[in-house]
Amino acid sequence: MKRPVARPTPHPSGATPPPIPADLVPRHVAVIMDGNGRWAKERGLPRTKGHEAGEAALFDVVEGAIELGVKAVSAYAFSTENWSRSPDEVRFLMGFNRDVIRRRRDEMHALGVRVRWAGRAPRLWKSVVKELQVAEELTKDNDVCTLTMCVNYGGRAELADAARALARDVAAGRVNPDKVDEKVFARYLYVPDLADADLVWRTSGEQRLSNFMLWQAAYAEMVFTDILWPDVDRRALWRACEAYASRDRRYGGALPNQVGTGTGTGAPVTGEA
Repeated sequence: MKRPVARPTPHPSGATPPPIPADLVPRHVAVIMDGNGRWAKERGLPRTKGHEAGEAALFDVVEGAIELGVKAVSAYAFSTENWSRSPDEVRFLMGFNRDVIRRRRDEMHALGVRVRWAGRAPRLWKSVVKELQVAEELTKDNDVCTLTMCVNYGGRAELADAARALARDVAAGRVNPDKVDEKVFARYLYVPDLADADLVWRTSGEQRLSNFMLWQAAYAEMVFTDILWPDVDRRALWRACEAYASRDRRYGGALPNQVGTGTGTGAPVTGEA
């Protein structure tokens, strides 16, 4: 028997998810949680206060994802580039990520959320790794939604690490190099069974990937919103998903009335390259 799971806490405003058809709801939303520092600066507060305020935003978004039917949320919590920040901020972020995972794991477990970790272990505090591993073990059988915490994560680092591991297996004779294709390579990513991102959503008005999920976002729709992350709640996620649902996703093809326009190759003139 599957254990019972809790329902998300209703939004204080009484807001409910928009009526997006189930087949137009993104399965996997990759979130770049941007704007914590600017939020704090606007209020004359230390940057760390912005990170603290962003915790509630993330978990309200997770509840909103469950309500809408999103099956996976990946959160860019600490990048491989974030080590270049001041030592004080880095120390804060290490401890903060550790404590957030510890604080929230039972809540996520109760909601049926599976918690995963994507990132590099070297250089990451051992206490952070431990809390991530405890959360992964506790929630491993949950299937309502998957929350992947991307801690000490970089898209290029993930690809380099995957290539290194694959090269070792090729050298050891475990993999035939002539059989290496995208499917084989994907088995070496940090979370191999994580679906490709359907939607990359970035807050704060910035419009770039910042080295996030370069492999998984190859055909993702991008939605950029001006709101700073600590001001986000599930309604902002829902608006991003509505924007996603309004897009035509062609994966390099074209709409039916755009095909066969005399290129001489049978290729469409328009559409994604």
